[in-house]
Amino acid sequence: MNLKNEDKNTQMRGKSTTVGIVLCFVAVIVMVGAYTFRASQNKLDEQIAKSEELAKEITENENKEANTGNITNPNEGADGESSTGDTSNTADTVEEESVAETNEESAATATPADSLYFDEESILEWPASGAIVLNYSMDKTIYDPTLEQYQYNPALVIGGQVGEEILASAAGTVETISQTAETGLTVTLNMGNGYQAVYGQLKEVPVQQGEYVEKGVLLGYLSEPTKYYSVEGPCLYFEVQKDGNPVNPVDFME
Repeated sequence: MNLKNEDKNTQMRGKSTTVGIVLCFVAVIVMVGAYTFRASQNKLDEQIAKSEELAKEITENENKEANTGNITNPNEGADGESSTGDTSNTADTVEEESVAETNEESAATATPADSLYFDEESILEWPASGAIVLNYSMDKTIYDPTLEQYQYNPALVIGGQVGEEILASAAGTVETISQTAETGLTVTLNMGNGYQAVYGQLKEVPVQQGEYVEKGVLLGYLSEPTKYYSVEGPCLYFEVQKDGNPVNPVDFME
């Protein structure tokens, strides 16, 4: 009898132990679940707070843009039309004044070279003091004593003394200063209207290319003759051209 009671008590203690273990396990699960829930809830709350803050910022930016777009042009009237009036007349006036000022400035800065003009009625002064030793001749040949042959001559060859001053026969712009075997140091003046004057057999030229010179200005000094004019002696090679073609200089001299 006592043995049965002991077995019964043992079974009861075993069941109690099992129930206790189950209850402890359930309690652990509940505690873990509660902790996980709280962590999830906190994270969710943070995300919701961030979303609300972002939405608030977007709304503020939209309001600022809307206010900027509604700023009224100070030049517009109440009906939205510009109050500046018609500026076309003012612009035309300013443009006319600008053109007038430009013309005045151009006139003030214009050089005599801008008004160069030479034609068949113009007069050339003699560039050297000597006599003509070879005449211009393009319609027939003449005898050249240095070359000992007959040939055409596109220029006047005027005798002179070494070191003699050679002066500009007319106003012009120095177009080129060159050195050639035939005419030595040579200055070409642009006299305007297609006319040019060529001065050869020079030395110590004081002018520069592009420079404007008046009639009578010193262009250089007469040099020793080149081998092409050794028989003629010191002489000035003086050629006048119209559009690149030689013309008789005597036709323009008094």
